Amino acid sequence: MRIGLFGYGAINRLVAKVVLERGWEIVGVVDKDPRILGEDAGELAGLGTLGIKVSNKPEVLKNAEIVLHATGSYLDKIHSQLEMLIKMHKDVLSTCETLAYPYYRYPELAKKLDELAASRGVTVLGAGINPGFLLDALVIILSAPFNIIRRIRAVRSLDAGKRRLPFRVKVGIGLEPKAYVDKLRKGELTGHVGYAESVYIIAQSMGIKLSRVEEAQEPVVAESEVSVGSQKISAGKVIGIKGYGRGYVDGREVIAIEFHAYVGANEYEEVSISGKDYSVTWRSTGVPGDLGTASVIVNLAEAVAAYRPGLITMADIIPFRPRLLT
Repeated sequence: MRIGLFGYGAINRLVAKVVLERGWEIVGVVDKDPRILGEDAGELAGLGTLGIKVSNKPEVLKNAEIVLHATGSYLDKIHSQLEMLIKMHKDVLSTCETLAYPYYRYPELAKKLDELAASRGVTVLGAGINPGFLLDALVIILSAPFNIIRRIRAVRSLDAGKRRLPFRVKVGIGLEPKAYVDKLRKGELTGHVGYAESVYIIAQSMGIKLSRVEEAQEPVVAESEVSVGSQKISAGKVIGIKGYGRGYVDGREVIAIEFHAYVGANEYEEVSISGKDYSVTWRSTGVPGDLGTASVIVNLAEAVAAYRPGLITMADIIPFRPRLLT
């Protein structure tokens, strides 16, 4: 495949590595950061010289079969980038978390993007490791052996101290709890984005209308001094977050997801599905988030063009349709 990369931060540099390991071709790389413009994309990602220079001109993507997009978490901040790529008649696969189910926070923008993509005959999908797979798509797949489901609970837990610096920053490691909460409230830091999106993707697969969705996150505070690389985090400082998303039907909680990301956390994913006839719990040993995200994106790249033109979600491309006892 001929791949274009829009945004060339940590995630798309990993995507570049995975793309090359597949034997695919990177035909263009776009970013606005003046510090990397004109630099060789391969050298920036530690992949050796590729002969592809980072550009701020989208036309370098003209020969791409699909554009892999990774620039931001909120659709209202990046929708103009998506519109531009759609108008270039490019299929787009994006790591934007709120694009995973955009009808929750941005219904009007989602409708416009869907109509624009359909009119240009291209497909747009938001995905990644979470949201996009572990706490939604995987849950739908694991629901396949059930006739009727009563309740779903899914948890992802990871050691934030092992993650890349931008992730550690967004979960507040080293900050005072009040300062971190203030930064979350002001939008200066995001924590995790996508609790509600994952809940809605699962609900979409079931064909149910949720009466209420809740989401929240709060800092986890160190009980004693901990180390993150060369950084010492004293007791009382933030070492990460815990958060949740919950979906209700007529006041009954039917979907619950949790995300734990703090220094020293056990690493696992756990999905518990309670059915009318039996219940099953599935547990993993933990999925690496960054390389996992890059791999999910690349594994989806070949499939995107096979789906209907327009704005789609992971629930649209998974064939299973679990049923919830309402």
